[in-house]
Amino acid sequence: MTSPLEVYGQDLLTTIGGAPPTTWLRDESGHAIVLDLPRWIEPARGADELLLDRCTGPTLDLGCGPGRLTRALVARGLECLGVDVAPVAVALARHGGTPVLHASAFDTVLDDTRWATVLLADGNIGIGGDPVALLRRCRELLTDCGHVLVELDAPTDATRTVKVRIESSSGRTSSWFPWAHVSARDVADVTEPAGLSATEVWHAAGRWFARLQPATPVGGTP
Repeated sequence: MTSPLEVYGQDLLTTIGGAPPTTWLRDESGHAIVLDLPRWIEPARGADELLLDRCTGPTLDLGCGPGRLTRALVARGLECLGVDVAPVAVALARHGGTPVLHASAFDTVLDDTRWATVLLADGNIGIGGDPVALLRRCRELLTDCGHVLVELDAPTDATRTVKVRIESSSGRTSSWFPWAHVSARDVADVTEPAGLSATEVWHAAGRWFARLQPATPVGGTP
């Protein structure tokens, strides 16, 4: 069975080439959402700009993909590092000098870094299928006054952990892997166990976001 990173990478290359396929994230129940690869390779705009406006200080963009948000923050004069596990996405993001690390959020290479802002855009709160563990890791990576900016599902959607695969209109289908969806209405259910609290929730252009801040100082006891 083809790996998810391979199907995703091939569809990114095809999209860059000007003939974007349709790429779906489908769960075991058959429910599918379209991955918006054309938007991910274009410059940040619209709702992205409102997200970027909230970034302060050195920013870590987890699951940066082709790097549109990392690139936009660097252009604004902020220190920013993108992180992604997908080799093709990393290669595309690095094109032109965008600073991107080929790694996961949990890799030890990040252990000694601290960030004023950690970004989880484009559904990346779902990484690994355990949003509480991921948000705990984000909290570890924050400075004392830092915050996490996260994209969520709409309040009408269900919070759930599922197995998903990537399907492409090219005919490629990946193996299954764990993923999570977090509804904006349930944000406290995943932030509180991670030692974070939502201090702002907003929506723009059909997308939902939240600002999360430590419930206690990063160096304190959650």
